[in-house]
Amino acid sequence: MSLVAALMLATATGAVPAPVALQLACVEGDRVAAGLLRQRLAERGARSAGCRVHVRMVSSSAMAKESFRIERQGDDIIIRAKATRGLVYAAGWILRHADGLQLKLDASVVEQPRQAVRGTQIGYRFKNNSYDAWTIAMLRRRIEDFALWGVNRIQIIAPRSDDAPTSPLMPVPPEKAVTAMAQAATALGLDVAIFYPALDDYDGGAADAAEAGRLDALLRSLPKVDALYIPGGDPGHTPPDRLFPLAQRLAGVLRARFPRAELLLSTQGFDAAGLDTFYAQLAKRPRWLSGIFVGPQTRESVAMHLRRIGGQYPVELYPDTAHAMQAQLPVPDWHPAFALTQGRETVNPRPAAMRAAFDHLSPGTSGAVTYSEGVNDDWNVHQWLALGWKADSEPNIATQYSRFYIGDPAFAAIPAMLEANWRGDPADNVGIDATLDAVDRIKSTSWQADLYRYRAVYDALVRARLTGARARQAEALYALRQAPGVGPDAAVAGARFAYARMDMKRVAALYERLVVLADQLRAKAGVQLSVERHGASHWRRGANLDRAMIDLNDRVAVERDMQAALALPNPAERTKALVAIGDRWGMADFALYDDLGDPGNEPHLVRGPGYPDDPQLWRSAIDGVAAHSPNEGWRMAELSYAEALYEQPLTLHYEGLEKGRAYRLRYTWAGEDYVLPLTLTANGVPLPAPSTRSSNPQRVELAIPQVLTAGGTLDLGWTRPPGIGGGGRGRQIAEVWLIPQPLNQAALAGATP
Repeated sequence: MSLVAALMLATATGAVPAPVALQLACVEGDRVAAGLLRQRLAERGARSAGCRVHVRMVSSSAMAKESFRIERQGDDIIIRAKATRGLVYAAGWILRHADGLQLKLDASVVEQPRQAVRGTQIGYRFKNNSYDAWTIAMLRRRIEDFALWGVNRIQIIAPRSDDAPTSPLMPVPPEKAVTAMAQAATALGLDVAIFYPALDDYDGGAADAAEAGRLDALLRSLPKVDALYIPGGDPGHTPPDRLFPLAQRLAGVLRARFPRAELLLSTQGFDAAGLDTFYAQLAKRPRWLSGIFVGPQTRESVAMHLRRIGGQYPVELYPDTAHAMQAQLPVPDWHPAFALTQGRETVNPRPAAMRAAFDHLSPGTSGAVTYSEGVNDDWNVHQWLALGWKADSEPNIATQYSRFYIGDPAFAAIPAMLEANWRGDPADNVGIDATLDAVDRIKSTSWQADLYRYRAVYDALVRARLTGARARQAEALYALRQAPGVGPDAAVAGARFAYARMDMKRVAALYERLVVLADQLRAKAGVQLSVERHGASHWRRGANLDRAMIDLNDRVAVERDMQAALALPNPAERTKALVAIGDRWGMADFALYDDLGDPGNEPHLVRGPGYPDDPQLWRSAIDGVAAHSPNEGWRMAELSYAEALYEQPLTLHYEGLEKGRAYRLRYTWAGEDYVLPLTLTANGVPLPAPSTRSSNPQRVELAIPQVLTAGGTLDLGWTRPPGIGGGGRGRQIAEVWLIPQPLNQAALAGATP
């Protein structure tokens, strides 16, 4: 019976065609695509003997390059595509839509991608949080997985990048791994792209010639190259007036070996003047240039690039899916307890945020190659691939990911639950425990399942530890504020006793689970979650197991300050100092206090639009943390900071101020170790604040002219010089106190009742 007749009969009888049983499927046709589907079905339990279902792959020259058609003829399946690439995509569709070995196929499927470029980056280098420990077989498997998800371009970081030449974890030299990855992509019919940073100082002479020689040597080792991506920065520092001549020379080398290969440049790292120079070079319309890609460390929006380029060249995205903070797409309002422990390169499924970024950045572009640093952003990479294929695919992405990697339909809820874990204060977020319960019910032994188990356990550990740390801190500071009644020594003893309280038993159990999962991920997928234990390059490169048990309160700083207070010469001074330690917020002075960087304790911060309207947070305040820890003697409030990017000021807004009262301003200038000038204004009037920081952290205090607060409102704004490049960061303030001063009789007499 034909498929049409079967469907007509089913409609007449009200029956639905039974799923195709793939247990005894024989896959025939294209050697690569058929072999790949056959292998993946066998991994799900299909048997090669006794075929009852035939899956036939047929090449059809009439099909578009990347389209495919899947038809059911009885219990058989016919797949048509132009060549291997399209047949592989069809195989991926089957694997992503089959529940185990049962495939519902009630009607023909015809698909082709919406975006021309759907790629991702693989870096076999020391800084990577996983790939440098992978074997060639694992890398080949990874590229096959991406192909089955519709990728058409594998971007490989060149062996020479902003990294060590090799890694102690590498099973093979990087040059061999790069060649093997290019061969794997070629076999699947995919584009091979090379991310090729320009790292030297170029003058048109020997340095340029040496770079051309290095590129030629690399190209000789590869089966093909379809595109060469040269970033303007991140890494690299070549100004546009030197980058264009260098790129033209490298284009000649590239096309001498691969005549149809593309060459693309980015505007990463340029300041305003450099960006203008870049566009001036574009105005000459160099014929050797194929396109522009826009990614992190770029000071102008994608929309502005499109306007200024005016259609002369295609524009691609290079979105940073890997990092949670200090990045192109930071997590909005991220609590400092997460940021301090899990860090910027943690396991970070963000379905809502990635959708917002895709919708905001993609219009007018030809697609994207996601910037990744390993497997921590596995979900995000797959989501970009799925959205690049089909705009309305999002409701099905989690289900498809579950079928493809996990094998348990319950997993489909987990990515959104993990994203919700990061909203709000972890101590108050009961959803974190619900997420862990849900993850624990997932039945899968894949490394992908372990990846999300690790995140769920880590979130629960942070929640449990923060709850205890806060309770100890509150008790300790309360004890210090009792110094006038009980005396300095007793107050200090009470504070030390509070800090010495043990964590609940659940903390130890969660940490033990975290270590076990980290070791499993190292064994299964080369994930390096610890420097010492797993060989990671640095804790900021995903090795957050090493930060899981750092302090989440001010124990070390308070102990240091208590010792200093006890060393003061008389009891009155000791008592006063201890009370001040216990009153961080300035309650005794009726201060208006903001702990910038803690989303729940910055009431005067002007936040801006945030997600989804501003996914890069260019017009919004950003919460972050410095690369230190409370164990080093930093206070939690000093570690967390708010910042704003490029020309956007960091602003605090106050209302309801007493019109007849003077105010003093105190703030903690702290964060990362940026050395750059800041200007502080009050209602637009410059204040005599220091423009450079002499220490980190640094405390600044100054008077606010009373005329500026006479209207009852105040806007404080920190700015930095305009036109900066790079990530536009460094405008970072950690704490702010606005302290009312005692009223004097003259002010009272002149005040309006």
